[in-house]
Amino acid sequence: MKIDELSVFFPVYNEEKNIPVTVEKAIAVLKTLGLKKYEIILVDDGSKDKSPEIIDNLAKKYNFIKAIHQANGGYGCALRTGLANASYDWIVYTDADGQFDFSEVTKFLEKAEEADVIYAYKIKRSDPPFRMFAAAGWAFSLFLVLGLRVKDVDTGFKMVNKKVLQKIAPLESTRGGMINAELVMKARKAGFRFAQVSVNHYHRLYGKPSGVKLEVIIQSYLDLLKLWWKLH
Repeated sequence: MKIDELSVFFPVYNEEKNIPVTVEKAIAVLKTLGLKKYEIILVDDGSKDKSPEIIDNLAKKYNFIKAIHQANGGYGCALRTGLANASYDWIVYTDADGQFDFSEVTKFLEKAEEADVIYAYKIKRSDPPFRMFAAAGWAFSLFLVLGLRVKDVDTGFKMVNKKVLQKIAPLESTRGGMINAELVMKARKAGFRFAQVSVNHYHRLYGKPSGVKLEVIIQSYLDLLKLWWKLH
C-alpha cells in the first residue's frame, strides 16, 4: 500500500527546548517519504513555558503546520485533540520530547497494508528507574484488569487509520497513558487489525516527564476502571 497523505501530530507540554528540534527533524524526514500531502499538528496542552509562542512561530514559518492551544487537560486530552484535527486518513503521533527518531516512521508505513493500528515498542527503554518501575506496574495492571497483552502499549509512537477512530466509541481518557490502552481495547473489539514495530528510545535532553506525577497515576487508574466497567 502506497500512502500519499499523512497527518503527524505532537502533544506538547512544557517542551520549549525540545519542540523546535523535534519538529525540524520530522520535517526533514517527511520531505524524503515521497508523500503528495502531509501536515504537522502541534497541540499545546496548557504549557507554562514558551512552548505556545514557539509552536505559533513554527506554524507561521510552515504552511503545513497547525498550532492548537487548549487548557491543560492531560496527555489523553492532547491526543484526542490531535486525532480530531487530523486531515488525512493515516495519522502518526509521537512525543515532542525528542526521545524517538522520527525517521523510524518508515517502519510504520511498511505495515500499513496489513494493519489499521500500528504500535511501537522500545528496543531498550532510556528512562529513570522509577519511571521504568511505574511502567511495569501499569502494564501488569492492564493485563490484570483488561487482559491486555500488547508489548509496551504506552510507547509514544503510533500510527492509526482514521476509519478506526470513526467506528469505535469516542476515546475518553484524559491524563496519563490510559488512552493508548483504551484505543487498543476498543479497536480490537471492533475487529481492526494490529501490528507492532520496534523503535529506538533515547535519553531526554531537556525538561522532565510529567506522566509519573501522583495525580496523573491516580487518574490513569480511574480511567482504567471506567473502561473496564464500560466493556463489561
